[in-house]
Amino acid sequence: MRVCIIGTGYVGLVSGACLAELGHQVTCVDVNEKRVEAIQRRKIPFFEAGLDELLERHVDNRLNATTDLRSAVRRSEMSFIAVGTPFDGESIDVSYVRQAASEIGAVLAEIDEYHVVVVKSTVVPGTTDDVVKPILDAASGKRCGVDFGLCMNPEFLSEGSAVHDFLFPDRLVFGGIDERSTRVLERLYTPFPLSVPRLRTNTRTAEMIKYASNALLAALISFSNEIANLGAKIGGIDATEVMRGVHLSQYFREQVTDQLPGITTFLKAGCGFGGSCLPKDVKALIAHGRKAGASMQLLESVIRVNEQQPARTIELLRRHASTLEGLRVAILGLSFKPGTDDVRESPAFPIMKELLAQGARLKAFDPIANDEARKVFDDTRVTYCSDLTSAIADIDAVIVVTPWKEFQETPELLRDRQPAVVFVDGRRAFDRDCVPLYAGIGL
Repeated sequence: MRVCIIGTGYVGLVSGACLAELGHQVTCVDVNEKRVEAIQRRKIPFFEAGLDELLERHVDNRLNATTDLRSAVRRSEMSFIAVGTPFDGESIDVSYVRQAASEIGAVLAEIDEYHVVVVKSTVVPGTTDDVVKPILDAASGKRCGVDFGLCMNPEFLSEGSAVHDFLFPDRLVFGGIDERSTRVLERLYTPFPLSVPRLRTNTRTAEMIKYASNALLAALISFSNEIANLGAKIGGIDATEVMRGVHLSQYFREQVTDQLPGITTFLKAGCGFGGSCLPKDVKALIAHGRKAGASMQLLESVIRVNEQQPARTIELLRRHASTLEGLRVAILGLSFKPGTDDVRESPAFPIMKELLAQGARLKAFDPIANDEARKVFDDTRVTYCSDLTSAIADIDAVIVVTPWKEFQETPELLRDRQPAVVFVDGRRAFDRDCVPLYAGIGL
């Protein structure tokens, strides 16, 4: 099929490249000329495993990028809206969605063929029906559901594994305004095996599925952290062992293979979740519920627990240091998770901010995200290091925020230091006996 995707961020570009991999003809559209030029040179504007290989294979063949939205839509059977929807604390900003819908609608006025518009951006329930549809109708002078189709197709991509997640989906959700729209959207995904679960529903339900999915994952993380914090107060309890015992339940363990499902990775204590999805989507759902007159007490608690975790991480350091004034601390990991250079809402920054406020001297290192971190946290009191060795040289303490595999040798490098370096494991990614002075979340 011939597909146009508006927006070349994580969702738009990954979706476009993966659809090209599936055999579709894809045109990605962005207003940023430099980004478009970079894509045409097979250069990805962010780090995402496997994406560079797809661009190398398909650009100038089944995948192209342009700033010309009108031409791209005219040549396509389907147009995806995959633009950003930032959250300002009160509501998500759908101005980019509105703009894309208006421009697509203007092109629909020029064509006679049946065209399906698909909202891929994460938007609160009702946006496709109440925002996108009226704009398309007005701009095109046509009738949605008669002259053209409209769907909502949420994405379930995790940064760092987004290409794999798209090509090997755990589910496909098709939210359409009518049967015809939904059938066209389903055709796009026919290359996937029938064993992949498919759910056909309306647009509002599809929008809610995305938010509910992320809210559940966030709730699991905050639940794990709350249990870990209680265990640490009581004493003699290891939260990692607690969750290991929880994971052995038949609810979480595959009875045939005895393997733990992926969702158990969210049932672990740590220094807090971050990224572009979980914090934003949970807060947006809370705000949307407030406007609808629905109290979202559970999700409000999820956010509160998460916002407290960086401070609890610093508290672990305080147990081993009489003062933070002048303490030399290395922060390992600046992205919100391994496998990405995305530093949005990373717990590293509130940890660094508080340590600096207490007079600590900081060094920081991330294998991928140093440059992105500098853009967000450009403080001259922080020394950004280019490698692990320089980061852990001449330090009194280290805090592991992001469990990159590149950090696995850290305990060995620190083991014989005198005096012993305080090792704060903010993700419980290391054995508690790996260094003489170990402090971990949930201990």
